[in-house]
Amino acid sequence: MPKRKAAIAVGGVAALGAAALLLPNAHASQDKDQAADGAGTAKTLKATEASGLAAQLQKALGDAFAGSYYDSGKQQLVVNVVNGDSNTVVQAKKAGAVVRQVKNSTRDLKAAAGTLKTKATIPGTSWAVDPRTNKVLVTADSTVTGAKWNRLQSTVQGLGTGMATLKKSAGTFKTFVSGGDAIFSQVQGGGVRCSLGFNVTASDGSPAFLTAGHCGVAAKDWSDSQNGQPIATVDQAKFPGNDFSLVKYNDASTQAPSEVNTGNGQTVQITQAADATVGETVFRMGSTTGLHDGQVTGLDATVNFQSETDPNGVDTVNGLIQTNVCAEPGDSGGSLFTQDGGAVGLTSGGSGDCTSGGETFFQPVTAALQATGATLGNGGNGAGGGNGAGGGNGAGGGNGAGDQSGSADPSASASDPSGSGAGDQSGAGDQSGAGADPSASAGDQSGSGAGDQSGSGTGDQSGSGTGDQSGTGSSDNGSSLTGSN
Repeated sequence: MPKRKAAIAVGGVAALGAAALLLPNAHASQDKDQAADGAGTAKTLKATEASGLAAQLQKALGDAFAGSYYDSGKQQLVVNVVNGDSNTVVQAKKAGAVVRQVKNSTRDLKAAAGTLKTKATIPGTSWAVDPRTNKVLVTADSTVTGAKWNRLQSTVQGLGTGMATLKKSAGTFKTFVSGGDAIFSQVQGGGVRCSLGFNVTASDGSPAFLTAGHCGVAAKDWSDSQNGQPIATVDQAKFPGNDFSLVKYNDASTQAPSEVNTGNGQTVQITQAADATVGETVFRMGSTTGLHDGQVTGLDATVNFQSETDPNGVDTVNGLIQTNVCAEPGDSGGSLFTQDGGAVGLTSGGSGDCTSGGETFFQPVTAALQATGATLGNGGNGAGGGNGAGGGNGAGGGNGAGDQSGSADPSASASDPSGSGAGDQSGAGDQSGAGADPSASAGDQSGSGAGDQSGSGTGDQSGSGTGDQSGTGSSDNGSSLTGSN
C-alpha cells in the first residue's frame, strides 16, 4: 500500500502548525467540601487508576454509590456516598478514595434524566450527571428560546430543589464534520469531510478505523484525498442513538498502527481503550483547531441535535462523554485520548469554539468497540507520521494535511480560525467548511445525509495544505510534552 494512503492509518492529525503535545494545564474546579471526610487517607492515583477504582467501588457500595470524579490537582478519587453507614464509608476509604456524603442518589439522578427525556427532548439541549455538584447539569444552546425555553425551565424546576442546574450556552449544538486525519467522500450535491478517530482490527481480522457515526451514515466510501479514489468502506454505522462508525480499509494489507500522530515527529501510542472519568485531563486532535486539552465534565450525556433531514425533528444521541475541550466545525470524528495512551472518545458535536470555549461531546470508544466487535489497532509500524492524508484547505479555517516530511512553518497553524473555510459556523447548517474557494460551497445538503454534510466544500483543495509540518512548530497553548508515550 502506498505510504501516503497508509498514513491515514494514524488516528490523529499530522498536519498541524501546533507541533507539540500539550501538558495538562488546566484543572477542573472542585467543591470546597469535597475532601473534608477522609482527607489524608486517599491514595495518589493516575486518572486511569482512578477509573478502575471507581468501577470497583460502584460494585462494592451498591445503592450507596452516587458517582465519583477525579481530583486532578490532588490526584485523588472522590466518591459520593448517599445514605451510607459507617461501614460503607470505611470500605471506600480503605480502598483509597476520598468519601463525600451527598443528597442525591444515582437512582434519583437517573430518574431526573428520564423526566428530561420525556418532557424536554428539545433540539439544542443536553443533560448529564455532574458528580462534582451531585446534580444533573442541563444545558440549552442559543436556539432554545421562547416557549421552548419556558418548557425546559419548567421541567427543570419540576425536578425539585437541588436536583438539577440549568445553564445557557452561547453557541449552537451541532455535529462537527471533518477533523483528525482528513477523510473525504463524494455524495449527491457535493463533498463530505470527516476525520479518522482510531485504528482498530475488525472482528474478521481486517484493518479498519473508527470515526463518527454521522459520517458513516452520510457516505459509504471514503478516500484520503479530495476527489480521490476510495480506500475504505463503511461496515457499520450508528447515528442517531449512538455516534460511531466502523470503516474497513479496502486493501487488506493496509498497516494500521495504533497511535496518534501529533506532528513534529511525535506520536502517542494507543495501548488500550479507556473509560472516561469526570475531572481527568484529556486531549483532542482536530484538523481545524489542532491539539487542545481540557477536562471531562460529565458522563452518560444526552444531546439533542436539530435534525437536518427533518426540520421538525431531533437527532438524540445518548451515553456521550461531556467535556470542556474546545472544538469547531472540521473536528468531527477525531481522537479523544489520554496522555498515557488511552483511547477515550470520538468527536461527536457540541457548541462554541476555540476562542470563547463551549461544550463538546464524544462517543465513548469502549462502547463503540463493544458494539462493533472490533479491537484496537494491530500496533504495526505502518507509515507512522509520514505523508499526510489529503492536502487541502480544511473546514472552518483549518488547513488540511500536506507533505509532512520537512520542518513546520509556525505561521501555518491549523488552529488559526482566519484561514480559508466556511464563513458562518454558528448554525447547524454550515458544519463542514468550504474549500479553497468559499464561493464554491456545496450549500445546503440537508436532504442527503445525517445532518453533517451542509456546507461541505467542493472547491479545489489540492495543494492548499500547510506544507511541511513534521518539524518544529509552535503551539498556541504553550506547554509541550517531550518524547512520545
